[in-house]
Amino acid sequence: MTSNLARRGLALGFVTSSFLALIPASPALAEPVAPASQAHLRADVEKLVSFGTRHTLSSATDPRRGIGAARAWAAAEFARTGKACGNCLEVVQPEQTVTGTRIPAPTRIVDVVAIQKGTQRPDEVVIVQGHIDSRVSDVMDTTHDAPGANDDASGVALVLEAARVLSQHRYPVTIVYAALSGEEQGLYGGKVLADYAKARGWTVKGVLNNDIVGGSCGSDGYCDDAHVRVFSEGPRADEGDATRAAVRRFGGENDSPARNLSRYIAALAGENPADEGLAGKDFAVRQIWRADRMGRGGDQLPFLALGYPAVRFTVAVENYDEQHQDLRTEKGVVYGDTVDRMDFPYLAKVTDLNIATLDHLARSPMPPAPKADAAVKTWTDVSWQAVPGAVAYSVYKRATNAAEWEATPLVKATPQTAVKLDGFRGDDWLIGVSAIAADGSESPVAGAVPGGAFVPLVQR
Repeated sequence: MTSNLARRGLALGFVTSSFLALIPASPALAEPVAPASQAHLRADVEKLVSFGTRHTLSSATDPRRGIGAARAWAAAEFARTGKACGNCLEVVQPEQTVTGTRIPAPTRIVDVVAIQKGTQRPDEVVIVQGHIDSRVSDVMDTTHDAPGANDDASGVALVLEAARVLSQHRYPVTIVYAALSGEEQGLYGGKVLADYAKARGWTVKGVLNNDIVGGSCGSDGYCDDAHVRVFSEGPRADEGDATRAAVRRFGGENDSPARNLSRYIAALAGENPADEGLAGKDFAVRQIWRADRMGRGGDQLPFLALGYPAVRFTVAVENYDEQHQDLRTEKGVVYGDTVDRMDFPYLAKVTDLNIATLDHLARSPMPPAPKADAAVKTWTDVSWQAVPGAVAYSVYKRATNAAEWEATPLVKATPQTAVKLDGFRGDDWLIGVSAIAADGSESPVAGAVPGGAFVPLVQR
């Protein structure tokens, strides 16, 4: 069956037959990507656990134990993957020296990053990341074993496997694969990479942060291997007073770029029970409409602070006996984040969904920045600027109290950059626009509301 997103890309109308010929009937099937390897994922998690502790303040020079050894291994894995694809990956290690509440002395925070440069728009970037550091009960304990199998060797293994799979393909835009340091000490690795993206002038289409993605059962015995949670912010972190005031007048509280990226991912997974989607009938996204879990944070937050669309993937149900725990048994309860407590078939499904999302984002254009004008009239005017790489655009509607964009566009694959919706009273609806590439790949929908564009509101 075809996913909602694929149906959007195939539902063409309001255009001439000669224009239709520009868009293939089945873009997603032209160059299918391989599924994730459970064997690779397990081997990578086991290797990361073998470093004993990966605490940010552990040894940076010991060749066998500590954060330095783990980072060196990750860099070597990226280099090996790059060699296999004809040196298609540039491996870099951006860093900052920081101090903070959990970093009492100046410490180098080093990220391990592989860059697969796009063939057409190399400064347009999608990022997949996980954090390589680990911890036990005491966040300042740098010596005891902190295996960090699920938190977050699972995310790093996912990133490494995504690089192996997607590096065998070529894309118009750049894919960035990242193993981040310093998350447990204060989200420092995410800030290092977000600052690096800004310094390089990247237009970041989306950040997929994977943190705790390899388990399916909670500490209370409840299990769920049929869903993954995707967290997305509502009001934008980079909103200023002017944007907040405009949102109150025109709407947009539920249309941040991150929120629409989450909707896009859910469509790929086949959230509709009647829709098989790319990940299969037995797996779907549960969208969580908050920036992160209650009272907690992850490496997507520094990107959101700079205005970049970012979401967090996390297991459907967390096991708190595993997270941030010393290895021990108390009153018959086993504590600790070890490999034997992971679910690798589940991790493979989350990895496949990340790979599918990256594949679609890397083929499609940037979403446009649409505007809608419906004040005091019986029609709605929608306009946007042309987007590099786009040959067509689709216009969608959503009731103001609805969760998702309607699957059937109002306007299907028009080459124009403005439309008049006669008889469409915009007070009762939200409008969004997507961009379509020549191969039929479609971007996320961008809301025609203040702050709806997939670009920072303020270029700092």
